[in-house]
Amino acid sequence: MRFLVVDDSQDSCDLTEAALLAAGYTEVRTAHSAWEAFKLLDIGWPSRRDGAQADIVLLDIVMPEVDGIEACARIRSDERYADVPIIMVTSLDDVESLGNAFVAGATDYITKPVNRVELLARVRAALRLKSELERRLARERELLVFMSSWGERRASLWIDDATGLFVGEVAEAYLMATTESESAAPSAVLVLAIDGFDAFRSAHGETAARAILARVAHAVRGLAANIGVVAAAYRNGLILLVGPELAAEPARALGETLRTTVSTLDFVDSESIIPNQVTASVAVATGRIGASLDRIYLLTNAISNVRNAEAAGGDRVVAVAV
Repeated sequence: MRFLVVDDSQDSCDLTEAALLAAGYTEVRTAHSAWEAFKLLDIGWPSRRDGAQADIVLLDIVMPEVDGIEACARIRSDERYADVPIIMVTSLDDVESLGNAFVAGATDYITKPVNRVELLARVRAALRLKSELERRLARERELLVFMSSWGERRASLWIDDATGLFVGEVAEAYLMATTESESAAPSAVLVLAIDGFDAFRSAHGETAARAILARVAHAVRGLAANIGVVAAAYRNGLILLVGPELAAEPARALGETLRTTVSTLDFVDSESIIPNQVTASVAVATGRIGASLDRIYLLTNAISNVRNAEAAGGDRVVAVAV
């Protein structure tokens, strides 16, 4: 990891640099003004270099000429630093200044005098967040490449009109297209079923049933976007989530989050057709997949187990290792 510590105080720079070096981070540079930081980061200079010149920036708020808030905004305006963590360092007990710093694009903050344990905790948290974001963006790029291979098919064929999610066949194809380099990594398939969905549809009709499904799908879509999994909907009401490189414990935790989220949704219906509370069952199938047959088995196993969970009373998560 390449660090840049920006502070007009030599003592503060030295203390922060020493703490990082002692923790095993060997590439630490310092700057004593925003202008010096811009030069090291290659921001606003004619000879623009490719890529970011630092992986994380620790930036003092109070500096002469250009303060940390303005410097943070300037750094964020360069596309190379759009996702680089910027941790503000401040001795101010000033909510407004910190608020402005976050508006400018700050990731986190620590206070002076810098506490070594707090510094390293914030740094590690920022780097974990950066790593997860990079993985999610990589997944999105892979999916876009995959979708482009569908040729001239219209986008409307890929999206379920009631839920706004991909149609189930898209997620299936994405699962089948997992690269060989990922096949040794743990992967997960989650299937969510709204408890009693078929009976409700038979009693109240397709329109009312699709209204429930759309509300649940909206919540699932938000969770999937934050975690970086691909979500899709089947015509029969099942919702599928594909998580290449998603290990068993995080996958089960996601399943519990999905179940809890559905149970806390508010459903408002003027005719009182839609029930006040809806529950869901979630099946989580995880394993190290190789051949296409293994991937199909992961999917069918999850679908089978979610139906069993429904039959056993619903509102539960079933996790199986394949």
